[in-house]
Amino acid sequence: MDFINELQQIFPKDRVTTNETVLDQHSVDESYNEPARPNVVVFPITTAEVVEVMKVANAYDVPVIPFGLGSSLEGHVIPYSGGITIDFSQMNQIVEIREKDFLVKVQPGVTRSQLNKELKKYGLFFPVDPGADATIGGMAATNASGTTSVRYGIMRDQVRDLEVVTADGTIIHTGNLAAKSSSGYHLNSLFVGSEGTLGVFTEITLKVYGIPEYTMAARAVFPTTEHVVNAVVSILQAGIPIARSELVDARSIQQVNQFSGTSYPVAPTLFLEFHGNEAGLKQDVEFTKELVFDQGCQDFTFETDSKAVHQLWEARHNLAYAFIHGTPGKEMMVTDVVVPISELAGAIHDARETMDKAGIDGALLGHVGDGNYHALLMIDKKNREEVEKAETFNKHLVEYALARGGTCTGEHGVGVGKKKYQKLEHGEALNTMALIKKALDPKCLLNPDKIIDKY
Repeated sequence: MDFINELQQIFPKDRVTTNETVLDQHSVDESYNEPARPNVVVFPITTAEVVEVMKVANAYDVPVIPFGLGSSLEGHVIPYSGGITIDFSQMNQIVEIREKDFLVKVQPGVTRSQLNKELKKYGLFFPVDPGADATIGGMAATNASGTTSVRYGIMRDQVRDLEVVTADGTIIHTGNLAAKSSSGYHLNSLFVGSEGTLGVFTEITLKVYGIPEYTMAARAVFPTTEHVVNAVVSILQAGIPIARSELVDARSIQQVNQFSGTSYPVAPTLFLEFHGNEAGLKQDVEFTKELVFDQGCQDFTFETDSKAVHQLWEARHNLAYAFIHGTPGKEMMVTDVVVPISELAGAIHDARETMDKAGIDGALLGHVGDGNYHALLMIDKKNREEVEKAETFNKHLVEYALARGGTCTGEHGVGVGKKKYQKLEHGEALNTMALIKKALDPKCLLNPDKIIDKY
């Protein structure tokens, strides 16, 4: 293929490859979607090299798919039309830390843990925690969030500026270093969450935060999911600055106990974390304790020692591993939706009831502070009947959420897995999105088949 020959003229041999093993590694993510190989994988180290890739792609009408670590969950990086996969693993430099501005500038291949390790030297941290040690570029592309979003917000809230290479090879910046602006269209919000369909990120400027002086964690046990949700609403209404608030259902606690050797009560459980100063947090925890017991809490435990805080959160963080190791022969399918917080208890109850009726084992957990909940389904992906059951369950979750003013995905993104629900969720607004896509990518070369139908 001529476009591969041209790329081989631009890149040294060790940074452009058609090796079958490498192609296979870039044919999948962590979703259950069918794999598909790219024709070639390139490993740029500069923005200028990304520009050259886009110029070649334009000349030969070849698709381009950005790739971080492949930890996405809805098939975002699977190249169903073949083409060029840009692997950003070697664009992994922290370009600049502006500690007085609480900003950091990074290349897209920088991982979350890598960034926080460097920021710690300045007494700073980056709060968005999607669970996986994803790349910053991938997190921006999918508008990732996670357990800390109730306090710090989601990825879109952290991005101050993006350097983007557009479909024709033009370099643009979507923002600046200022804390606010009333100038022009808000391109940051347009590109964050676009999943590589509007442009390729080559540099990202992020807000960062001071490391909290003190951290406390708590575990509260309730008789029902509704009691958990009511307790969180009470905490939020009281203005208590919780940093994390995670709901784990009874079935999940049962699996955690089996996997970790813990003896937590098998009941809906709320995991909380507080960031702040020692004196203030002690008051917050005492006030929280009063509020949760008013809402039917049966047991409340809190920890301040860093090791104990870590152990308390292990039940939440190790949940996926608990199910994977506890159900041999099965693999995990993960999905997420969001509903208004007032609808969350009913949504989780309905999800558990539907899951049980379908005979599917798995976990239900949620970022209860923002209405986002996840289903972890254990299925045999080689068994077509089980896969169909899981897909039917996923469809039910989405339709339930949309009927109540929610969204089909809160943080996993659309990719190909949730593309079929876009018209149902957005209606005529999807046509506006398609117009934007066509304006920025007239040949549909940027991650085709994702979010918007290929044209």
